[in-house]
Amino acid sequence: MVMPAWVGAAEGTAPFLRGERLSYDLTWLAIRAGTAMLDVQAVEADRDRPQVRLGMVARSSPVVTKFYPVDNRAVSTVDVESFLPLHMTFARREGKRFNDFDYTFRHREGMVTAVKDGKADELPIPPDAQDAISCLYYARNVLPLVPGASLTMTVHHDKKNYPLRVRVEALETLEGAWGRSETARVLVIMPFQGIFLNEGNIRVWLTTDPFRVPVRMKAKVIIGSIVAELTQGYGRATKS
Repeated sequence: MVMPAWVGAAEGTAPFLRGERLSYDLTWLAIRAGTAMLDVQAVEADRDRPQVRLGMVARSSPVVTKFYPVDNRAVSTVDVESFLPLHMTFARREGKRFNDFDYTFRHREGMVTAVKDGKADELPIPPDAQDAISCLYYARNVLPLVPGASLTMTVHHDKKNYPLRVRVEALETLEGAWGRSETARVLVIMPFQGIFLNEGNIRVWLTTDPFRVPVRMKAKVIIGSIVAELTQGYGRATKS
């Protein structure tokens, strides 16, 4: 099996694959509720500053679509050197909810142009603000994967700045389509509904190897929880 070239955390850069593509099965109340995909793509550098594009798609299964259709899509373009988001779009399609978000970040000015459903606002942001996708990859990059380690960041979402707190709860060995791996169970204290349909906190299990892959995610929803389990993109689940 040939893995794509990757940049290691020890080199001070993002510990995820260039060209990484992770696929997940979503379950809810023991029902196969849908699928999700996260991917990373290198894009043309702007003024010799490399950038990556972080993508997310989440869709409901045919059974769930009959009573609660979901087709959420988000794309975030991030400056690799600072690991700050430059532009993010999010199309939310959940049940009867239809929202379109577009954010253009101007970190030097401390401002963001935030557009929701066609209405634009110029809003202040702190200089290190992340978006609802880039925050996951930022945590993968900098969070020490040892019990008790924590991280606080600001996430701009839905025209507001939110403090997002992340804490490593414990180390656990998990087994799945990817194989058997030691993971860090990370609690994400969520003050807003993000891109995974959550109505409360999220737990993410990151492998403790240099790839720091999220092999499982669990989000509270209105009734029960949605669990995302990795099926492709890492370990045995990676296609050669």
